[in-house]
Amino acid sequence: MTNKPKTVTPDRKRGSGVKFAYDILREEILDLALPPGSSIDEVQLAERLKMSRTPIREALVRLAGEGLVTTLPNRSTIVTPIDFLNLYTFFDAITLMYRVTTRLAAEYRGPEDMALIRARAADYVAAAAAGDALAMIATNREFHVTIAEAGRNPYYTMLFTRLMDEGRRIMPLYYSSYDSQPADLGVVEHAGMIAAIEARDIAAADRLATAHADGIVSQIRSFVARDGRQKLAL
Repeated sequence: MTNKPKTVTPDRKRGSGVKFAYDILREEILDLALPPGSSIDEVQLAERLKMSRTPIREALVRLAGEGLVTTLPNRSTIVTPIDFLNLYTFFDAITLMYRVTTRLAAEYRGPEDMALIRARAADYVAAAAAGDALAMIATNREFHVTIAEAGRNPYYTMLFTRLMDEGRRIMPLYYSSYDSQPADLGVVEHAGMIAAIEARDIAAADRLATAHADGIVSQIRSFVARDGRQKLAL
């Protein structure tokens, strides 16, 4: 389910090195190509990305601000570990934001929003049909962020986007705990939310978003509890 860090041949404009390094590292962290707790070697990164260490250091500062990397007392840098003991705080926050953003989308969405939401749902269906778990995680994120954007509150959208990105490192646990069910389940639940948003049924949107979030949270909790004494394959 995980990717491996890539050897890249950058094609970038002068001065864009920080963004390039940031985008590469962020994607590799979120997709678990750089596993939680793994060390980040600036020298090796500079060689792999074919750039100096200065833009890499600046990119790491940005990633640290997002909580994705951690600088240790000895000044080495690691990918921030996943704090399983305190996952409940993440679950509480993301469940609330599922509800808030879906409710607001039902209230404020326009025709153009519905077209985008359906397009993102179709991307998820395609990823599910291909059995590509990483693509399902990424397209699920885009589906829900598009719903948040339809709610017309940029502060909620910003917070929800960050939570969804943090969730990309946790969601492999959800898919690992099933055989084929989550693909079908996600397609059905997404369709229900789309119908509620289109009908401007705020109560139904809230109810369906809550059930969607609760199902994911419950499954991850049961998986972590079941395998708590084992090394989790991220």
